[in-house]
Amino acid sequence: MEESLLIQRASEGDAAAFNTLLGQHERRMYAVALRMCGNPEDAQDCLQEAMLRVYRAISGFKGQSSFGTWVYRITMNTCLDELRKRKNRPNTSLDGLVDAGWSPADEGDTPERHALRVEVRASLQGFIRELPEDMRAAIVLRDIQGYAYEEIAQMLDTNVGTIKSRISRGREKLREKIAGKSELFDKYRV
Repeated sequence: MEESLLIQRASEGDAAAFNTLLGQHERRMYAVALRMCGNPEDAQDCLQEAMLRVYRAISGFKGQSSFGTWVYRITMNTCLDELRKRKNRPNTSLDGLVDAGWSPADEGDTPERHALRVEVRASLQGFIRELPEDMRAAIVLRDIQGYAYEEIAQMLDTNVGTIKSRISRGREKLREKIAGKSELFDKYRV
C-alpha cells in the first residue's frame, strides 16, 4: 500500500495501517535511539515513547517533509528529552553484554583482540556521549546513520549551515579525545 494512503488511514485511527507504516521505519528509529542513548534498554524506551508520540501526532502530519524525516525528528527529540532527564544516571557498559553471554561474531578472534575492540568501542561511545547534545545529535545522524545535511537540518529544526558547523566542531572534539587515547587507538589499528 502506498505510504500516503497508509498515513491517511493511520491518522483516521486504522491501527493496522499505523503498524505497517511504522514497521517500515522501526529499525532506523531504534538505531538512532541506540546511538543517542548508548544502551539498548534506554534506546528501547525512547523508541516506544517516540512511537507513542508519532501515534498521537500523526493526524497533524502535514507532509512538509518526508514521513521518514518527520518520524526520525520525533525520535531524535524523544532521545534528547530522555537524555536531559537522565543526565546523572550511569550507563550500561559493554562489559555487561559480555557477562550476559554476548560473544564476538568472528570465531578466529582472540580474547585480546576482542577485549581491545570492546575497549575502543566503549571509548568511542563514551566520547560521543560526552559531546554536547546538539553536536551529538548531528554527528550520530550524519556519521553513524548517514543522513544528508538537509535531512538532519529538517529533523533538528535548524539550518544546514548550523548542522555543518555542529558536525565540524563535534568531529574536532572527537579527534582531540581520540588523540588523548592514542595508545589505545594505535594498538587497535595494528
